[in-house]
Amino acid sequence: VQLQAFGGGLVQSGGSLRLSCAASGFALDRSAIGWFRQAPGREREGVACIGKGDGTTYYGDSVTGRFTISRDNAKHTMYLQMNNLKPEDTAVYYCASGPRWSGSYSGGYYYWGQGTQVTVSS
Repeated sequence: VQLQAFGGGLVQSGGSLRLSCAASGFALDRSAIGWFRQAPGREREGVACIGKGDGTTYYGDSVTGRFTISRDNAKHTMYLQMNNLKPEDTAVYYCASGPRWSGSYSGGYYYWGQGTQVTVSS
């Protein structure tokens, strides 16, 4: 089982990035998936999560309306589209998957990607 996140980088405030996470070794379409982030000196927080059937979603208050989580089961890849980025979005972003819906509770996600750095300059 492997998750590999990529797509991070340096972007100016107001810009956009799309993070991708390639999954292998398990059925992405039968898993709950999520994106989490951790900034220096802060705890890891849930950013966006989606259930198995894509009918249940969670977005953190600070990203609602700006970020969108999605997946392409045929490509075994999940995405996080980030628009109108702000300096406070600067963090390492992690993708994760789990067997059932657990919202932003990180303990419910069994598999984690290695993280990709997103830096937003003001």
